Amino acid sequence: MTPPAPTPVPRQRRLRLGVGAAVALALVVLSAAVGLGILRGQGAPAESFPVGDRATAAPSSDVLYVHVLGAVERPGLYVVSGDARLVDAVAAAGGTTVDADLAAINLARRVEDGEQILVPVVGGSGAGSPAAAPTDARIDLNAADQAALETLPRIGPALAARIIAWREENGRFQSVDDLLGVPGIGEKLLAGLRDGVRV
Repeated sequence: MTPPAPTPVPRQRRLRLGVGAAVALALVVLSAAVGLGILRGQGAPAESFPVGDRATAAPSSDVLYVHVLGAVERPGLYVVSGDARLVDAVAAAGGTTVDADLAAINLARRVEDGEQILVPVVGGSGAGSPAAAPTDARIDLNAADQAALETLPRIGPALAARIIAWREENGRFQSVDDLLGVPGIGEKLLAGLRDGVRV
């Protein structure tokens, strides 16, 4: 007795299997492309120069020199790409230590050539996050934390937070007059602050 002939698969079902296989193949190709893009996006590690050594790389608009110190694993002078952000500079310095206060800095901010980046320690005031140089009693607008800014006349928590927000969004203060760009600070308030701050 001969076995019955196999029932042919309906054309519509074969078409569904073909579409499903095509979708699965497209997902595999897409995943591979994304993975390759991520790998290509990871550039070579930034060059570093220990403090005290002179940088030998030729200056270029494609790179920035930044001095990273504070609560990082390897403080020093680093060369990062021209479009680097604060997170890239901190990563070049080996990342942060366990006591770093990441809430006090904006890791997404773009860095500038010649900038000194200080990563403060949690609850630190003093060695971890100096607000003013020992030889100058004025508050450094580019290094001061919220508590230091609040010691200035007529600067409360809200204005201190606005000064820090302006610094994170616009980069370093180039002059004391840049305080006029901070919402809530006018000519009169600036006149009262001028002798107590520096950049």
